[in-house]
Amino acid sequence: MSEYVLWFDELGMGDVGRVGGKNASLGEMISGLSGAGVQVPGGFATTAEAYREFLRHKDLDKRINQLLDKLDVDNINALREAGRTIRGWVVETPFPQPLTDAIREAWNRLESDTEGECTVAVRSSATAEDLPDASFAGQQETFLNVRGEEAVFRAIHEVFASLYNDRAISYRVHQGFDHADVALSAGIQRMARSDEGASGVMFTLDTESGFRDAVFITAAWGLGETVVQGAVNPDEFHVYKPALAEGRPAILRRNMGSKAIKMIFGDDGQQTRTVDVEEADRNRFSLTDEQITDLARQAVIIEKHYGRPMDIEWALDGVDGGLYIVQARPETVESRQDGQVIERFHLKQKGGKVLATGRAIGQKIGAGKVRVVAGLEDMHKVEAGDVLVTDMTDPDWEPVMKRAAAIVTNRGGRTCHAAIIAREMGIPAVVGCGNATETLPDGTEGTVVCSEGDEGRVYEGRLDFQVLRTRTDTMPELPLKVMMNVGNPGRAFHFSSIPNHGVGLARLEFIINSMIGVHPKALLEHHTLPEDLRAEVDRRIAGYKDPVSFYVDRLVEGISTLGAAFHPKPVIVRLSDFKSNEYANLLAGERYEPEEENPMIGFRGTARYLSREFRPCFELECQAVRRVRNDMGLTNVVIMVPFVRTLAEAEGVISLLADLGLKRGENGLKIYMMCEIPSNAVLADEFLEYFDGFSIGSNDLTQLTLGLDRDSGLVAGSFDERDPAVKKLLAMAIQAAHRAGKYVGICGQGPSDYPDLAEWLMEQKIDSISLNPDTVVDTWLMLGGQED
Repeated sequence: MSEYVLWFDELGMGDVGRVGGKNASLGEMISGLSGAGVQVPGGFATTAEAYREFLRHKDLDKRINQLLDKLDVDNINALREAGRTIRGWVVETPFPQPLTDAIREAWNRLESDTEGECTVAVRSSATAEDLPDASFAGQQETFLNVRGEEAVFRAIHEVFASLYNDRAISYRVHQGFDHADVALSAGIQRMARSDEGASGVMFTLDTESGFRDAVFITAAWGLGETVVQGAVNPDEFHVYKPALAEGRPAILRRNMGSKAIKMIFGDDGQQTRTVDVEEADRNRFSLTDEQITDLARQAVIIEKHYGRPMDIEWALDGVDGGLYIVQARPETVESRQDGQVIERFHLKQKGGKVLATGRAIGQKIGAGKVRVVAGLEDMHKVEAGDVLVTDMTDPDWEPVMKRAAAIVTNRGGRTCHAAIIAREMGIPAVVGCGNATETLPDGTEGTVVCSEGDEGRVYEGRLDFQVLRTRTDTMPELPLKVMMNVGNPGRAFHFSSIPNHGVGLARLEFIINSMIGVHPKALLEHHTLPEDLRAEVDRRIAGYKDPVSFYVDRLVEGISTLGAAFHPKPVIVRLSDFKSNEYANLLAGERYEPEEENPMIGFRGTARYLSREFRPCFELECQAVRRVRNDMGLTNVVIMVPFVRTLAEAEGVISLLADLGLKRGENGLKIYMMCEIPSNAVLADEFLEYFDGFSIGSNDLTQLTLGLDRDSGLVAGSFDERDPAVKKLLAMAIQAAHRAGKYVGICGQGPSDYPDLAEWLMEQKIDSISLNPDTVVDTWLMLGGQED
């Protein structure tokens, strides 16, 4: 059209130098991916040449350079003053007439091509932005719901000025970019009506672990700025790419955010305004399963086109129902990590007082003096090594964030500004705590821990921790497989990067306890519950179709996440083995559970499954496993049956599983038995006739062999898996499996605690040992004759 304005459909990735990475990417998708189902709203962009021509107008560039040449960007107050001065100059300087004419002509054409009122977003696109080795994301301004020619001109002026906000100036200096080498393009893009729908950010990998086979989506009601800024705690979803490619159900995880506020179009001259979200909308997911899947498909198409992991902003138009891509840029943090180096953070001191919890960003630990900062005017209080605590951050906070040992915020999700910057800087952050600014006392010592799962914790005091780094490309060959015990699906993607041969034990009761928290009978008999209890159950199942669907869907999410994280390696899922006192601790559990003198050897395991009272609950577990294996295609999931006391129970449970659609051999299904009762080892040959192998549970085997309760402090000192009687039973089970030509592994605590027991098991030619994740590398190296 002119040297000053270009339409998106004229652009491609070869035009980054002309219109910046963001606008070039929009053009690339419109021209190259619209036929593949990627929907991108159209518009036009001002060029880098237009920006440079503007800076030359009235010697604006000379004044800017003179001020920046003498600026110390580490002086926070001086940086803020210089940025404010330059932005004022930019906004006050009129555009050259040729640029004004070009923008006006483009705007008039866009208006005439639009049915009804033309509403646009005016976004920044730096010419060095979104390159593989740099991320300018979020540094410059975006203006939404811009209407009318005058407002468009005003917004472009503000976008140009935002190249000189505090974070942008500081970032360029610290990354070695010359200010004069970075130009700005303004993108004027038709708006999707997400003010009446939803919006968010998605990545074509898991942002915390770098796991490449998942699409990670965040979503909240209204315009997407609340998600990007961290003003709202969004819904989160993970989608499994291989299942998506095969047209199978592919949603691995759902996490409901509070979504307390939303940004909508303003009135009375306001571009936008923020309002509270109605209670009913807070308690439902902002995307349907169909929409989640549609978004993930578009993300995969974009990733394939660009040939690298992508960071994508999307919008759901509440008027036409369309899902639109409004930005796409390369992901610049996890995709650049060295996958051959494992860095493990371990908190040495356990049992500390937890002062705040939220979403963990990264897997690191940071400690320092707590600095509660209310606003930009207090940033100077944060010194190097402090723990920065605030309500939320925005790009103006970047100069001080890099000083911090850790960051803690009241608001935000895993794609908010604070989370993005923490990842870029490699420091731990806990976001979305709710009230961290109130519960963390200013000036005291605190420890921010992101190494314990999805939930990040802030502990009182400076706690001792260690960091271990190991290269994983030279692990020694062993005559057995080293698997791991993984309880928490939220850590599965991260743990899968540790050297392993699969999961030797995934306990279903961990998923029930942490992701469900309600007794299954209370969900099956929801209509019979007292009103107050039913209300609490309803609160917990928010977002799911009904109480029973909640139970099954959450089991599917936990099992499928584990199966996907380690695919195609085997993931051995042990069916529920709660004891009656543990089931009683679930919501409403005391209504259904007996009181037993010794639950450890009471109503548990296979006896439960075969009982008339519990069978309906067990059927739900089996339904979840069938969906994971048969519908989602995760046939690497192996099931394991716990606490099989007698051969009659063995025969009965195999028959029951077949009746419930889980028959040995069908669709490659293997069923293992937990070898954990002395009778299992004594009659190992007979038990193996019913199962495909053994997984030895050394904890229960030890206590039942030695006749001691491992939960009793009076006798716990005598508990030792290396006792000769225990080792004799272990040897019997291993030898029986060898005779039958069937699998035998061990998933108990012993090999993790005692390296000499692991060595003995290797000498017995056991097929696998399953270890706690934090002992896998050390034990593997030890068994291979190497030191960590």
